[in-house]
Amino acid sequence: MGADAPVAAPVVETARELGALLPDGGALLGLDLGTRTIGVATCDAGWRFATAGKTLQRGKFGADAATLQQLAIARSLAGIVIGLPRNMDGSEGPRAQASRAYARNLAARLGLPVLLWDERWSTLAAERDLIAQDVSRRKRGEVIDSHAAAVILQGAIDALAGGML
Repeated sequence: MGADAPVAAPVVETARELGALLPDGGALLGLDLGTRTIGVATCDAGWRFATAGKTLQRGKFGADAATLQQLAIARSLAGIVIGLPRNMDGSEGPRAQASRAYARNLAARLGLPVLLWDERWSTLAAERDLIAQDVSRRKRGEVIDSHAAAVILQGAIDALAGGML
């Protein structure tokens, strides 16, 4: 590692832990990791509103991390929230383990703390919201991942702002 290499940051599983790492708040990045795409959302430094961003085509980790690092620098991000795809009974399968590995690698690469957030209902909630906004089926397919990232991030910042677990 060179002199400019980031310091490895922790991966945490509760809003309380992330809040303790970021006592002054700060803008956050929300990610919904799919097998082919990554939904991206951001929130304000005061943890009030999550906003859907772009949906990125997923590639090799190094290329994905470089794109996310550019975004982190441009937005002066303080941390990252990644959706953790648990099964309905709360157990974890291969996708959850892949998300955990991605979180560890991203925290080490970017030097930002990462919160793993339960995403069990995020895509369903995002689709419901888009239907309520009368977004066409074709357009929903294009934006569903970034809206799911916003749902994940909003859940996390609601917990952070409220001091919840």
